[in-house]
Amino acid sequence: MHSRYPAAANETPRDSPTFSNVIAHTEFMDRSTELADSNEIAAADLGEPVNVEARSAAVGADDRTGIALAAAAYGIWGIVPIYWRLLSAVPPFHLTVHRVFWCALFLAALTFVRRRGSHLLSLVRNRRLIGTLALTSVLISINWTIYIYCIATSQLVEASLGYYINPLISIALGVTLFGERMSRLRLVAVLLAASAVAVQAFDLGYLPWIAPALALSFGFYGYFRKRTDVDSLDGLAIETWILFPLTFGLVLFWARTGTGAFVGGTVLRDALLILGGPLTAVPLAMFAAGARRIRLSTLGFLQYLSPSITLLLAVFAFGEPFTRIDAITFGCVWLALLLVAAEGRFIRARIPSAPRIVR
Repeated sequence: MHSRYPAAANETPRDSPTFSNVIAHTEFMDRSTELADSNEIAAADLGEPVNVEARSAAVGADDRTGIALAAAAYGIWGIVPIYWRLLSAVPPFHLTVHRVFWCALFLAALTFVRRRGSHLLSLVRNRRLIGTLALTSVLISINWTIYIYCIATSQLVEASLGYYINPLISIALGVTLFGERMSRLRLVAVLLAASAVAVQAFDLGYLPWIAPALALSFGFYGYFRKRTDVDSLDGLAIETWILFPLTFGLVLFWARTGTGAFVGGTVLRDALLILGGPLTAVPLAMFAAGARRIRLSTLGFLQYLSPSITLLLAVFAFGEPFTRIDAITFGCVWLALLLVAAEGRFIRARIPSAPRIVR
């Protein structure tokens, strides 16, 4: 459920955190910039957190190629549960290990092709950067494992809910952990999201953990990832390389003891496991390329393609139940997202456009 994130390629992140903690000259402009940052952390796919830099070019016409690239990336992330279902015989933790392992190898080859080796070597000399990316590598691995677990246990509906509420969770984290201001509309939106979880908890008889866990791991990944001055693919490469010794050891151990999924199974399963590498990196590259060419508001709309496609897939293709309680829960979350979007349009409408130069 992406992965809300590595900075778009060749763009330099601001010094502010991913949450809406930005400095502006007036309170009015502060609120508009705050909205952009909250949209950044919302711009995520299912299990592939990606940060989208708010750019000065965010106002203007969208490039069609950019829309196509971003929509294709979100579309791939939306249907990727089909791929994981083909590997349903493999435990979720094993799948995460193989995903990191093959992604690290694929990105090593891609780094050579892109001639980014010297640049990445300069990055790994930064101990603070490596420390942050070590933390984000753990966070994204946790997120991936939970998401794959949802697919294996037919709980994809709740996983899609987790990525719908992620922007709202991020707003709440910004207020509680970083002392950010919250508008009345956002307060109502967060309360609606909390109500959705409460409704589910009352119906289930226990506190649902999947949706909050996905959203929280996604949110914290986005916060720490935003603090690193490194583009999407380079960041993902370093993250997977940090975990590579561990994943390589596990894959080798499982192969030697006959308890692993690789080599001991069918050729098709081995090929699918290897495919996890490019399937992780390629959509991310498409997304980064698309994000640089379109407005942030357009990207904010496209981001909901992934959970929407996944929700439809879960209900109509995989036969997961969508109960009345689910309808109430999703209704609360969708209403909350509409409130945040409406606030954003209102703020943008009040921002005076730059004066035209008459020649």
